[in-house]
Amino acid sequence: MDVSDEEISVYPQSDRKVDKEKYLSIPLKTADSVQTTPLTFRKKSLDIDITSVLLKYRPSVNGLPQQLTADLNMAMYAGMRFDSYKITDRVDPLGKHSPKITNLGYDFGIFAGPGISPINPFTTNNRTNNDYSGMIFQMGVAGFLESSIASFGIAVGFDYLLNRDRAIWIYNKKPWLGFVVGIALN
Repeated sequence: MDVSDEEISVYPQSDRKVDKEKYLSIPLKTADSVQTTPLTFRKKSLDIDITSVLLKYRPSVNGLPQQLTADLNMAMYAGMRFDSYKITDRVDPLGKHSPKITNLGYDFGIFAGPGISPINPFTTNNRTNNDYSGMIFQMGVAGFLESSIASFGIAVGFDYLLNRDRAIWIYNKKPWLGFVVGIALN
């Protein structure tokens, strides 16, 4: 699709090649538009984001209560994105027609990247007296609802502590549920 202020031009595609013959033209500036039925277009694409898990909910482990953390982390995300564009005709109080384009997008994929997590007596079941932020490697799967700038979603993942205390850290390789935000790179 080629979108301008005046029209949306739709071109057919086959074998990853676009046909130069216009398949459909939808006027956007026509005052007396005859377009009365909504049109919907769908698009599937690869989505690559920089993500951060804002909140991680860790279930109860070893009889200790569940934990909610908001520690610094970053990850690269890649997934399949599905967009739906709906074009409808709006009529203002003066009877003038104007198009309205609504976009809804969602995607599912995988992520991986570095982060930090508290290492202390609570998170080691009292097997250390140290209290520090340990570096982790996190990975998992996520699903996002998309906007034009950022995406918000839910992730399920696990963390791997990158130092010798991983043997006593109660959350090492244990699943968590998180609220994730992403910024599109493509």
